[in-house]
Amino acid sequence: MVRITFIDLQILHLGIKRKGCFNERDLENSDLKKLGVGKILDHLASLKERNLVIMNNDGSFSITESAKHILWDTSIPLWIKILRILEIKSQDLGKISAFLLLPPEKIEPEIEDLRKRQLVLMSPLRIEMGILKMYEILPEGIEQIKKSQNNLNTDKPNFVKSQLEILSLIDEVISDIKDNELPKEKKEKLISKISQIKEKLEI
Repeated sequence: MVRITFIDLQILHLGIKRKGCFNERDLENSDLKKLGVGKILDHLASLKERNLVIMNNDGSFSITESAKHILWDTSIPLWIKILRILEIKSQDLGKISAFLLLPPEKIEPEIEDLRKRQLVLMSPLRIEMGILKMYEILPEGIEQIKKSQNNLNTDKPNFVKSQLEILSLIDEVISDIKDNELPKEKKEKLISKISQIKEKLEI
C-alpha cells in the first residue's frame, strides 16, 4: 500500500467527499487552508507523483483508483481500513468514522474487537465535554497490515497467547481457593474479586 501522511489523508478525504473531484475553492473552504498555499501545493505535487491524484484540464483534481483503494474500496475489510487509518495517525472514533464515511455505530464494535485482540490501544482523554476515547495502533496491528497487503482476505488474528495464559492462571487460582480450607464467606469474596479482574481484562 502507498504510504500517506495525515495531510495527504485530509486532501484525499476532501476529494472522496466531493465524489472524487475537488478544486482550489474546495481547499480554501476546508480546514486545509490554515496550512498555507505553499504547503498544500507541495502535498498535491507529491500526491500526483504517486498517482493518487491527477490534474484535470480545468485545473481541478480527481482522486485515482489507487487512492480509493487505500481506504475507500468496498473490497477492503473494515478492520483493515481502521488499522490503516490509525497507522497514519491516532484518532478518536468520530474522526475515524468521518474519514471512512461510515456511521460511528458501525465502526465502534469493529474497533473494540481490534482492541480486545491487542491490535489497537484505547486511551481515555479528558476534555471539557467528558471523556474522549483515543485509539492508536500497536506493533501487532502494524504487523497485521503488512500481512494483509497481498491478501485482503487475511483473517483477524486470534487472541494472543498471553491472554490465554492469564485466563488459565485465573482459573487455576479460583480452583485453588475452592479447594483451600478457608471459611466459605472468605472464599466467596476472593472468587468474586478475581472474577471482577477477569471481567476487567475482558478475556
